[in-house]
Amino acid sequence: MPTMHAETAGMTPALRELEEEAVYVIRETAAQFERPALLFSGGKDSIVLAYLSQRAFAPAPIPFPLMHIDTGHNFPETLVFRDELVERLSAKLVVRYVQDSIDAGLVQEETGPNRSRNVLQTVTLLTAIEELQLDACIGGARRDEEKARAKERFFSHRNIQGQWDPKNQRPELWSLYNGRKNRGEQFRVFPLSNWTELDVWDYIRARKIPVPSLYFSHERLVVEREGGLLAYTEFLIPIEGEKPERMTVRFRTIGDATCTGAVVSGAATLDEVIAEISASRTSERGTRVDDKRSESAMEDRKTKGYF
Repeated sequence: MPTMHAETAGMTPALRELEEEAVYVIRETAAQFERPALLFSGGKDSIVLAYLSQRAFAPAPIPFPLMHIDTGHNFPETLVFRDELVERLSAKLVVRYVQDSIDAGLVQEETGPNRSRNVLQTVTLLTAIEELQLDACIGGARRDEEKARAKERFFSHRNIQGQWDPKNQRPELWSLYNGRKNRGEQFRVFPLSNWTELDVWDYIRARKIPVPSLYFSHERLVVEREGGLLAYTEFLIPIEGEKPERMTVRFRTIGDATCTGAVVSGAATLDEVIAEISASRTSERGTRVDDKRSESAMEDRKTKGYF
């Protein structure tokens, strides 16, 4: 497999600029904070962040752990890929489980056919931050994903309860990032803020970064619900009258299997995925059922401490 440091065809000047900016932000995070971690979901954005982190510090190892908040409702392909990537990068992996938060009585499991553990992740994350005394968490959010994420800064301040106030963010002039904080406060750091979904895929192609097979066309049992397609897994509670169908689909985003929607697609290669995204007029977050619960679903969760 080619190393991440080899010159690779397809690295346009725009991609190189985005790469250099992200690497700079990652290095600034390591320099300004004592206990950072990279929030790793197994999705393409966090995968790119992991490789950018390797690039930022090579030949030294990545100086902070990758932390996965495991809902317990993952696609098996995601977990297999996660473990392979951690071994490939010689990185440290920390996993914390939503099920442990449920068992400890910190959160209550949702009920009904549209239950999701996505919201419950917030408590597990904040508990892990307190346990590990993390002062910065690097995330893969991009400003083109969802309107609430467009309000973020590269260094996004969180108060002592881990909460986000979009009206109280610090200005970022040029490439000056203010990581000053009071005891107990935290930051979320978003090195991919200026990237788009298409930029991420162009970078994956240019740097030959492996991604989970879920992103490519494959046959899978799905059910149609509320205008979307959900994978028919052991975690899905069927609604009366729903009939699973075998369809050729892929996923634009990877998360909790109970709320991550599939799209009908024949895109089986990187070039085909990129061509499909280039022609799309809908955000990848449009396939996430949990984001449709209200107009401000994402902002409400972020305000409470979500990624």
